[in-house]
Amino acid sequence: MTQPTAPSPQRSDAVRYHSTRAPEGDPGVRFDEALLRGLAPDGGLYLPRPLPPLPEGWREAASPADLAARVLPPLLGSGRAQVEPLLRSALDFPMPLVPLSDDRYVLELFHGPTLAFKDVGARTMARLLAGAAVRRGATVTVLVATSGDTGSAVADAFQGLEGVRVVLLYPRGMVSEVQERQLIRVRPGVHAFRVEGSFDDCQRLVKGAFADPELEGLELSSANSINVGRLLPQAVYYLWGAARLAHDHGVGDDVVVCVPSGNLGNLTAGVLAERMGWGVGRFLAAHNANDFFPEFLGSRVAAYAFRPTIATLSNAMDVGAPSNFERLVALLGDELPERVWGTSVDDATTLARMRSSEADDGYLPCPHTAVGLEAVERYRRQTGDGRPALLIATAHPAKFPDAVRRATGHEPPRSATLDALVDAEVEVRPLAADAAALREILLGLAG
Repeated sequence: MTQPTAPSPQRSDAVRYHSTRAPEGDPGVRFDEALLRGLAPDGGLYLPRPLPPLPEGWREAASPADLAARVLPPLLGSGRAQVEPLLRSALDFPMPLVPLSDDRYVLELFHGPTLAFKDVGARTMARLLAGAAVRRGATVTVLVATSGDTGSAVADAFQGLEGVRVVLLYPRGMVSEVQERQLIRVRPGVHAFRVEGSFDDCQRLVKGAFADPELEGLELSSANSINVGRLLPQAVYYLWGAARLAHDHGVGDDVVVCVPSGNLGNLTAGVLAERMGWGVGRFLAAHNANDFFPEFLGSRVAAYAFRPTIATLSNAMDVGAPSNFERLVALLGDELPERVWGTSVDDATTLARMRSSEADDGYLPCPHTAVGLEAVERYRRQTGDGRPALLIATAHPAKFPDAVRRATGHEPPRSATLDALVDAEVEVRPLAADAAALREILLGLAG
């Protein structure tokens, strides 16, 4: 399978990437190195420093790909001409802004090949990483822990690319049937494993593999939001939403932006856009019953403790120990509770919001997007803040037929993409939530 890949090395004046745990004066690494490593050697997560300012005229972009070609080159250490074909290939699907009643706007990011917002980051990152692997003359093993949509987006994005193999880990019984069919569909270069454990177990296995001395000789990388290569393209759709609000509805940047949240990568991408100069008013972190982050924001204390994962209807957000919390603290510091408001929504309320959104607004959301709609309503009641709200819509409701039936009493809309899964060839292997078991798998694939 041939895909456009970044054609040449980085410029010498590229932005440097530093671990969130690096000491003052750390020289950092270039983008390619951060992309290929995924996790920093000290266990921290890479962030670009300093963040380049947004270019003049970014709101005039004609498409998400055009906007990405304006904003991302300084972060990638490349010129626009080098990366624009890659970005146009990756971001070749619409991202419409849908107005609801009462100054609420939904940015739909689920019109890509796997019907989830993860397509934005995964497709861009796949092309970037494959290009970096080819330049290095290596085969990279991409490790992915997924609680739902990430894995299928990564599998679709990376399939058949030269220089890359993908290993997917997902928790048994904690993804929807449709999501599992997407995950285990046979794709060249992709290996799916059903883990006996939670998403946090999957994520622990991935992080442990990076620190495993017996795997030191392998070229390991990650396509979770652990990898900064996933976050950078996600920052673009926040700016696309802001541009569409301005051009189509006369709404300025002083809005509240609601982000359905789990591992906090989506929210971190929005904060990166803000730190580059987007004048957003405030972020709302909309969580399900996995409520560590809203509780942290409410307590405003430095001490915290992650919690075990709780299974919910909005399963892509079922994360008890969010990795990107570390990045948010590094980016916002003491500003974090002021810049981000959070809430936790249970399953019963999620179903009720799906039902009321369809009845009142004529809009059927997926469970994750419904959590966001509920968060907007709560925020307005509790704070009296009536500024327009931009909601990030993360997945197509057809991916969650059981939840749609429970909420509305009818079947979800049909999707040709999902209908095709019925007859697709599938393959999956069981895996214990054990570091030694994963080590054996990885060494076997590399050998």
